[in-house]
Amino acid sequence: MKNKIIGILLCIALLITGFSATIFLKQEPPRVHQHRSAIEKPVCTDHGTDVFCTHLPLVQIDTGGKEIPGKPILDEEGHHKGFTTASDDADRILSTVRITDHEETNNHIGDEPTLVSEATIHVHGNSSRYFDKLSYKIKLVDSVGDGNDQSVMGMDAHSEWVLHGPFLDKTLLRNYMWYNIGGEIMGYAPNVRFCELFLNGEYEGVYVMTETVTAGKNGARLPLTVDKKDNTYSGYLLRMDRTSEEDINNFTKYAYRLNATSGINIEYPGKKNITPELMTSITKDFSSFEKAIYSYDFDNDAYGYKKLIDIDSFVNYFIINELTGNYDVGAYSTYIYKDKDGRFRMCIWDFNNACDNYQEQAIPTDDFRLINAPWYWMLVKDKDFTKRIIDRYRDLRKSVLSDEYLDQYIDDTIAYLGDAVKRNEERWGYSYDDDTLLNPAERNLHSFDSAVTQMKDYIRRRTEFLDENIDVLAQYSAQSRVKKFIENAN
Repeated sequence: MKNKIIGILLCIALLITGFSATIFLKQEPPRVHQHRSAIEKPVCTDHGTDVFCTHLPLVQIDTGGKEIPGKPILDEEGHHKGFTTASDDADRILSTVRITDHEETNNHIGDEPTLVSEATIHVHGNSSRYFDKLSYKIKLVDSVGDGNDQSVMGMDAHSEWVLHGPFLDKTLLRNYMWYNIGGEIMGYAPNVRFCELFLNGEYEGVYVMTETVTAGKNGARLPLTVDKKDNTYSGYLLRMDRTSEEDINNFTKYAYRLNATSGINIEYPGKKNITPELMTSITKDFSSFEKAIYSYDFDNDAYGYKKLIDIDSFVNYFIINELTGNYDVGAYSTYIYKDKDGRFRMCIWDFNNACDNYQEQAIPTDDFRLINAPWYWMLVKDKDFTKRIIDRYRDLRKSVLSDEYLDQYIDDTIAYLGDAVKRNEERWGYSYDDDTLLNPAERNLHSFDSAVTQMKDYIRRRTEFLDENIDVLAQYSAQSRVKKFIENAN
């Protein structure tokens, strides 16, 4: 009897321990794919065709007639001179944002908004600033100008958002699709929702409301914290992009493994919370990581990269960007963060040019590019790392990267967008006649359907190549190739 009681008590203790672990172990919530989770809405019969009606969330932004800063200024010869500013030379203005997002009924201009907030706004992006359809970064603010964290379209409450306006991407799908699939593959990827935008009463088409890559309270986005008073942090976020005065002097730049036009700056802590001491500390810490990557001990279990990074994160990041030909990675729009557990992780961003949608040239489907990107240039020299890429790729091809899954994902998302595609074409369809957007001219697409076909064809040809050649990655970690990096390690 005594042993029976002890056994019962042990079982109870194990259950309590497991329950406690479940409470305190942070897990990523299931990925929400808007086109799958949205409730099918009945057709409205109580108004005429003159009333704007959409099943998508409806965003209305009112700037009081003021022009949104951040548009490029060009000289007579078309050379860039700078960006527009507000009348007081500020790089953003105050606006009012109204979001109408009814779960079971369609959304109309005159409906009571489900969210109203003041917000600062400015034009977002680099090359996309030059398109007619602009993207915008907004920060929801309260009456005194502080961040006003709000749940937007079911996403975790935060104040900072990007309204991505697909223009070069005539499918409208790239960021929505690959952020969501990335979220299935990786620990974190920005959440996204399709919506339709009115700016100062004018229809601007289909947009993608996007989480910015940053830290947030109550589990939103990246779990990073900073204490400005004590100059301490639980983690930090860096962004590699075009050079700026805020770039840090990291080791990769010193080692000439960084593109001459690229630099790395600290995204989190942001300007309000960064101090000279924190900047120095983060720069030294990140350079120590990079020195380990580029050292003779790079693959050493005790002194190399393995204790410094979440290997799965780097592997998954490599696969999704290599598959989509998203080759800004390692030069622009590249996010890396040190998590609170002390390990570095990658975060995907910006697939607008993916799947052969670069303006400058066509992207081949029959080679590997990320093997030359910063950090990966060394990581692929480790046979354990290349094996993990190969094994993970083959595993993902059985599920979320299978031909069937990707084709169905595209078709289902298009079906969900429905008439919104036509409304967007009424606003921006003239771009189908512009043969200067992509070079050479014959790459330009003249209809929504042809754009979808192009992306599907690219994905199919790319996966065919990777299926046949993914094992080739092992050659980059062959002993004969990396001998000079490991011969002095012992």
